Amino acid sequence: MHVPDVSVVVIVYNDAERLPTAVQSVLDQTLHGVEVVIVDDCSKDRSYAIAQELEAAHPGRVRAFQLPQNSGGCGAPRNHGIKQATGAYVMFLDSDDVLERNACRNMLDAAERTGSDLVSGMCVRVHLDNRWGKTTEWYPWIYARTRTLESITEYPDLLVYDTLSTNKCYRREFLLEQGLEFPVGIHYEDLLFSAQAYVAARRITLIPNHVYFWNVIEKAAAKSISNRRHEIENFAHRMEIHRRVDELLAAKGHTEIKSAKDAKFLKHDLVLHLRDLPLVGDAYRQEFARLANGYLAGIDPAAYGHVTNLQAICAYLLGKEDWDNLLPAADAMTNKGRLTSPLAERDGRVYWCAAHLDDAEARRILDVTDQGFDTTPLTSLTLGNRLTSYEDDGRGTVTLSGAVVNPLGRIRPETELKASLEFRARRQIGVRSFSFPVATVRHAGDTIEWNVTADIGSTVRPLGIIDAVWDVRLKLTAGGSRLTTRVSVGGVDLEKAARLRVRPRLTRLVSDRFEPEVTKKGNLSYVLTAEGAAAVRTQTLINSAMHGKAAGVVKRGLRKALRTRRNLGSGEQKVKVYHEVFSKLPIKKGTVVFESHMGKQYSDSPKAIYEEMVRQGVPFEAIWSYAGGKPTGFPKEATLVRRWSWPYLRALAQAEYWVDNQGFPLALAKRPGTTYIQTWHGSALKRMGFHEPRTKAQDRAGQLRFQAAVDRFDHFLIRSEHDARTLAKGFRLRDEVLLRTGYPRNDALVAAHRSEAQSGERVRGPLAGEFGIDPEKKVLLYAPTFRANADGAVEGFEFPFDVEEFADRFGDRFTLLVRTHYLNSVTLPPSVAGRVIDVSRHHDITPLLALADGLITDYSSVMFDYAVLDRPMLFFAYDYEKYATDIRGTYFDLKEKAPGPVVATADELLQALAAFDEADAKYAEARQRFLTEFGEYDRGDAAARIVEKFFTRSGK
Repeated sequence: MHVPDVSVVVIVYNDAERLPTAVQSVLDQTLHGVEVVIVDDCSKDRSYAIAQELEAAHPGRVRAFQLPQNSGGCGAPRNHGIKQATGAYVMFLDSDDVLERNACRNMLDAAERTGSDLVSGMCVRVHLDNRWGKTTEWYPWIYARTRTLESITEYPDLLVYDTLSTNKCYRREFLLEQGLEFPVGIHYEDLLFSAQAYVAARRITLIPNHVYFWNVIEKAAAKSISNRRHEIENFAHRMEIHRRVDELLAAKGHTEIKSAKDAKFLKHDLVLHLRDLPLVGDAYRQEFARLANGYLAGIDPAAYGHVTNLQAICAYLLGKEDWDNLLPAADAMTNKGRLTSPLAERDGRVYWCAAHLDDAEARRILDVTDQGFDTTPLTSLTLGNRLTSYEDDGRGTVTLSGAVVNPLGRIRPETELKASLEFRARRQIGVRSFSFPVATVRHAGDTIEWNVTADIGSTVRPLGIIDAVWDVRLKLTAGGSRLTTRVSVGGVDLEKAARLRVRPRLTRLVSDRFEPEVTKKGNLSYVLTAEGAAAVRTQTLINSAMHGKAAGVVKRGLRKALRTRRNLGSGEQKVKVYHEVFSKLPIKKGTVVFESHMGKQYSDSPKAIYEEMVRQGVPFEAIWSYAGGKPTGFPKEATLVRRWSWPYLRALAQAEYWVDNQGFPLALAKRPGTTYIQTWHGSALKRMGFHEPRTKAQDRAGQLRFQAAVDRFDHFLIRSEHDARTLAKGFRLRDEVLLRTGYPRNDALVAAHRSEAQSGERVRGPLAGEFGIDPEKKVLLYAPTFRANADGAVEGFEFPFDVEEFADRFGDRFTLLVRTHYLNSVTLPPSVAGRVIDVSRHHDITPLLALADGLITDYSSVMFDYAVLDRPMLFFAYDYEKYATDIRGTYFDLKEKAPGPVVATADELLQALAAFDEADAKYAEARQRFLTEFGEYDRGDAAARIVEKFFTRSGK
């Protein structure tokens, strides 16, 4: 009989519907030598019958077993599966999840190639109830590259963070020799089993491949074990498993792993349960404190140095069982950025609360002075708002009372107060909100108390189905400050609250009740439901409308009824109104619309021009475009308009000037009376415009649309004649359009270089302090370009070198700043904290360039800007041949002109970093040649020249 390569143990309990899909994901593996071992944990439904049917349908490939009685967990069925498995390797799969199609092949290849006892790949959480198809990679930085460990001590983060058993492939002989089994009768069995396997394995291999898809339904009616955190037994099991893992680590002498695990416990495990504390009763809290504090007593004190301020505060207050101050802290941790405590001030310092301040350790932990709560404008703070009472009349009227935090009494007693309570549909169809005036709102020391009676039944008019969830907000006006807060439920019991009658706009068969609900963040909301004779039928309709096959039919009907309103906001309609209405309005002299990177940032040359206009006192009306939700970092003096909104379209139509660095929407024609200044965002190594293969491949209509878009440019800024030969030709621009001024964004770099050359000193500026950079260390900036395939689709960013190895080898010498392209994002492992810093959210790269003592890049145009500073550069071109030929093509051979070492492998990169100082002098002449060729017009006065030419009277 042929022995399978891999046995996949599929465990199931009362999951007959999903079991076939899980099993099929194994049968569909590209590795054919795979068997399925189904173990049913004595289900009450047809799970075992389905398993037997699968066995009969796939003889020799599927075998089915059933435990004589239910074990209540995953341990017993998995252990039975290990005993029944015949493959050389064993994997585990839950009946509600699936394997990636190549999982078995990839893991077997890695195991056979390296001789590892254990191979682990990346797990992906699939959020089934997310309508956008959200997926989340499980600790992706652990699996950034293939690596083989001779011991878990080489990479403690693996044991600390990836505690799953299901994304792994185990050599069966290894499991049997070591006697490895899952604990039975206790939850969180994966944590202990994985730890035991990690510690016992003689060799472990990690692969950067997706292997396991973990299906998650956040709003499932029957919560999984990991989602039943409000049950105290659940927490007791977690504590017991952690104690057993600690005993294992202590027995093996792994003290460093224990310390890292303690930090993760404080940051993750404890936090998961602390978030539930405002929603549970006193009995639960008392038992929770007993269990938690018993374990916290054995935590390594050094672990507290790796947690956030709020996490340390919660742990301390839990130790004191100070519920009055702990519960607001737990609420703040759940709702990031929310200030839930009134704070206290002593001797010029600000503390989370007034209690315990006679103790020096408490003062250290509770000190929140650096958070700036006392100086940040009230309108920029998100104040906690706790529900204090909830009453209803059993029909359609509800009376709510609450208290808004008044930090440090900043809302003075004499301040006039007004408020309204808003019910707002979470999914907006047009604007769906209803407000009620708050009858009583008054000062009460540390809080602002409020009380309101809302006749929901006769006022709130839901459509039904699409607007099924409604959030509650209090809008408070305190003098000149307008504050909006969510209402957290706190300890108010809503179990006995009535379902309020509402008047639906469609029909009572759709929904006729508002049921109060606590969101997963502890806030008050209402959910549409129904009751009475049609309750069952109605609820089925709502559920199917939200999640089932009927959703399309129902939603299409509603959308049809609202088509007129919706079409008014469609892209096609907006373009039509822009050209036929807004473009007929008069041009507003002195109006300038600025945009950077399609509204994503306040940065780059548009920012430099704007600030120069402000500095010179030029009279003009500035309008800045922003993308997405609430704008951050944009100038308060300017008018802000959201990209593609009606105000944005009208502003573009009436502006005298457009200034941007990438491109205003292609579909919008520029009026003859508007001047378009295109600053662009970098000189070109890679081919651009009509030189790109992708643009060349477009049909004639597509090329004509692109040509019309670039023909809008009245002026195009360049830094050198290289730009004239490349960018300008790629966009088919006439020579008279080109402005040979250099880039305004580089004026600051030219000034920094001149100052350094004259004084002989490097001034790092405020950013170094903001990032906490050691003044004795040199700063390197890693700024790679974004990756796109041949079709132009952006590819995900993965580190092409081991940042942990960099931190270990050079962390005492360099601080590495990582700044990905704005289209990408990065995740850093906690082990490199302080030595490697993600600065990708710092939109304006110019100050980062000025801060850096050296640049590491690949093909990013940032190389041309950094050349102005005459500082060392390293080029990590690990995929140069592919990038230069297969994907985009380049205008010149980087290897010939690069003003610094060009390396192709991670080892070569690390060697070049070791010789960083030597390369500085070696490439000094090459840097000067590079700057002369690619930055000849960057003279430090670009912004001033632009302002003089277009915006001052002398220029005009």
